[in-house]
Formats: sequence, C-alpha cells, structure tokens
Amino acid sequence: MRWLKGLIMAIILLAVLLVGILFAVNNQQALPLNLIWVELPEASLSVWLLASLAIGVLLGMLAMSGVYLRLRALLTRAQRHNQQQRKELDRLRIQEMKELP
Repeated sequence: MRWLKGLIMAIILLAVLLVGILFAVNNQQALPLNLIWVELPEASLSVWLLASLAIGVLLGMLAMSGVYLRLRALLTRAQRHNQQQRKELDRLRIQEMKELP
C-alpha cells in the first residue's frame, strides 16, 4: 500500500513538472514589468508569472502565521490545563481510595 502511495505521488509530481515545462515553453515572450514606482528588466512572461505566484504564496504564509501562532498558543494552554486537570483527578482518586474502609 505504501508503494502505491509513492507511485501516485511520483505520477502527480511528474505531471506537475510536465505542465510547468509546457507553461514555460509556451510563454517565452520577453517583456518588462512596470510596478508604477519601478520598472523591472525584461524577462519572459513565464518567469514573471511564476515569480508572482511564489511571492503570493509567501505573502499568504506570512499573513496566516499570526493565526497559526495564536492557535498554537491556545493549544499549548489547553494541553497544560488538561494535564493539571488529570493530576487533580488522579489526586482525588487516590484520596478517595484512602478514605474507603
């Protein structure tokens, strides 16, 4: 079963790589990128599109890092509280066992 998952992942990776190569080959037009305040040098359209995709992914990860860190802190606090509750429950169980005749 594990080899089947690896095979499927390899096929998907190969398909994505093939689509990326076809994308780069079909978008060879060189053009400068004007960002209002600065004009970047000429590069192929595929380079600009892939660069914008990469920048968008990085900015998305940066934007979500605050939410991730807040949720991670809440999880840590809940786990600590859960551990304290378990210790209290164990202490009460032991106390109850000692009180039995």
